[in-house]
Amino acid sequence: MWRCSRLRPSPARHLHSPFQQSKRTIRMSDKGPKILSSEEMDVSEAKWITLKKLNWMDAEGTKRAWECAERRTRKGSGIDAVAILTLLRSKKNAFPLSTVVIEQYRPPIDKFIIELPAGLIDENETAEQAALRELHEETGYKGDHVTLSSPVIVADPGMTNANMKLCVVSVNVEDDTVPEPKLDPGEFIVKRVVELSKLMDELNEYDKKGFVVDAKLYHFASGLVMAQKIQDGLL
Repeated sequence: MWRCSRLRPSPARHLHSPFQQSKRTIRMSDKGPKILSSEEMDVSEAKWITLKKLNWMDAEGTKRAWECAERRTRKGSGIDAVAILTLLRSKKNAFPLSTVVIEQYRPPIDKFIIELPAGLIDENETAEQAALRELHEETGYKGDHVTLSSPVIVADPGMTNANMKLCVVSVNVEDDTVPEPKLDPGEFIVKRVVELSKLMDELNEYDKKGFVVDAKLYHFASGLVMAQKIQDGLL
């Protein structure tokens, strides 16, 4: 992998496979991003998120109140974001079926996280279009097509109404070039290509190094492991 003290990918290089990128990853001891202070924030100052008090009635007719967070960025589609599960294949059989994950610092948890490429959906954009765009921007890979698009799903319905779709994107690699991401200013992301069959092992290694593993990614990896164990008669 790329060196990440600045969390910027190195330029694209001609390699025999995506796995021959530098194996160095973010080191927790490197000088890098950190929280400088934390303070209460007035809702009127918030650009991305707001708080709501929901007055509701339960099944027994008791009136109750619930606090929740909502995104201010939701567009006309009614869907906030998209996460991308990439199926990366080599037309020359240079490497096994693989996927792409990213390393990124997340201020709310003050840690680096390993997660799927993802992003907000723009106005007049479908989740599937956003998936292809975000994958190209964050990893440099151009998806051939979206092979599967999930229903609208949620991750933390007890705290927020934020929702998303999971899109599976097929990428067929023509040559041995590792593409360069098209990152926005202030966006610091490192990508990594991982064999699907080794995904769980890689995530467990990240955990040992101090990373936080994104729940959606870990659930997917767990599903792969469980499916194989069921097929082998071990579950």
